Amino acid sequence: MKNKYIILAALTGVLSTTACKKQLEEKAYSVLLTDNFYNSKTEVISALLRPYTHANAWATPSGQDGWWRQAELSGDQLAWPTKGRHGEDGGKWKRLHYHTWTVDEPGFNQAWKLIYTGIGYCNDPIENIGKRDIAQMGITQAEKDAYIAELKILRAFHYLKLLDLFGNVPVVTQVGVPLQPETVPRAEVFAFVEKEIKENIDLVPKLSMDQLGRMSQASAYAMLVELYLNAEVWTGTAKWAECEKAATDLINNIGGGQNGAMSLDPNITDQFKPTNQLSKEVIFSIAYDFSTAGFEPSWTGEFYHFNQREIYGGGRNGNDGIVVIPGVYDTYDSNDLRRSTWLLIGPQFRFVDPTQPVLATEEYRDKPLVFVDNIRRNSTGGTTSNMSEGEENSGVRFNKYKLGNQLAGPGIPADPNYNNTDWNIYRLTWIYFAKAEAIMRQNGGNANAEAVQLINDCKRRAFTAANFVPYTTATLTLTELLAERGREFIFEGFRRDDLIRFGRFTTGSWWDHNPTSANKALYPIPQVQRDLNPKLRQNPL
Repeated sequence: MKNKYIILAALTGVLSTTACKKQLEEKAYSVLLTDNFYNSKTEVISALLRPYTHANAWATPSGQDGWWRQAELSGDQLAWPTKGRHGEDGGKWKRLHYHTWTVDEPGFNQAWKLIYTGIGYCNDPIENIGKRDIAQMGITQAEKDAYIAELKILRAFHYLKLLDLFGNVPVVTQVGVPLQPETVPRAEVFAFVEKEIKENIDLVPKLSMDQLGRMSQASAYAMLVELYLNAEVWTGTAKWAECEKAATDLINNIGGGQNGAMSLDPNITDQFKPTNQLSKEVIFSIAYDFSTAGFEPSWTGEFYHFNQREIYGGGRNGNDGIVVIPGVYDTYDSNDLRRSTWLLIGPQFRFVDPTQPVLATEEYRDKPLVFVDNIRRNSTGGTTSNMSEGEENSGVRFNKYKLGNQLAGPGIPADPNYNNTDWNIYRLTWIYFAKAEAIMRQNGGNANAEAVQLINDCKRRAFTAANFVPYTTATLTLTELLAERGREFIFEGFRRDDLIRFGRFTTGSWWDHNPTSANKALYPIPQVQRDLNPKLRQNPL
């Protein structure tokens, strides 16, 4: 019962709660209910961890319209086309792809609500842990300081993503106060995030297995890297030197590593398999524990076919939703292990009997399932390829993260870590790329030996020694860096930001997408939120 009360207490400060003002007038949850909470270390820890479990809903491909969908489905790599009788969903995926969204988009409103709910889950324990005596809570002063610092950095992470999507947003640091906060300019939101990180970075623990899936010094440095990498877009003032320094600190293992000193994993699979908590390069992730706690990854619904469990020998299917848009598959070299390992194409066979094909369920019902690199009505001889003409087999598919196999296959036992795969928010490879870009931006867009080395150290894992062609200072241009970022970080949530930073989000053309207005680089404030709070100012439309 107390857990229920603390959730209600946090929710009262969320801007987007339906009829929030009426609820606050009638029932002062934040005053009445939290008095009976935070009376033991267990209760303190439960409040501390609640925003992390909620982050699963908005920071990952979760089956909800959180930050991730808005960050990826408006770019040049992924789409959710209509496939037969599935995926139309009121046209919202098409509007994201075409950049024809409106102020009434349910996805934008849901992302806003989910992120501000997470902020409420941070604000409540920050306030209540802060005002209580350590003896009452059963914790030490050092623990109290560390918990508050951790929550403030986690809250800053929420604001960083709001800064990304909406730019000009209210900054609220106390539950329900004020009831109708005013919009803060994007540069001031940036300054708030930067200040929160810097003031608390030395108070949180270093990255370790004990801090797995939680904010640490290392993840705080990664947030600074992301903040400074996008500073010119977000504030009008470039901070490339600051970005390079924060990245260097992380690469030099300032902030710790969960499995000893951080380093690049020797292959491209360790970061994405059911035991990826053992990876030496993961900095911050949404941690899942299906084996003992029943908390499982949520991205299967986004990516898996209706009969996907037959392919990998598991127990979970999906909505046959997100696909790789036509042509992206061919941006990978034929010898690139990322193409053959992270992407799924062609005929699919049963894990438990690889001689037997997986069967389709819709347009090709009871026929072999074959994923193709196009989106058109092949079953009826169609030639048009666009967001409306898909079928169940349309598009190259996600295969980057692996759940493992629940069933045994030929010579392969069931995986004891099945369904435990963590979703990475930051990994060291991304830091290498950010540092290389910062170096190049400070050098007139040209690569030096250090920038080339950083990218080559990452890229070489995707090729055998015989097939690896290293970059040189001549071949690693900014255009090529953007392309290589796409190949390396596909599905990871960074593509929209990359395209904006490289000047391609509104000016670029890709499959079934034409250039759009420069204002589309910032999403509109959801109209339903402006109806609830007239003090919210709309972004340029």
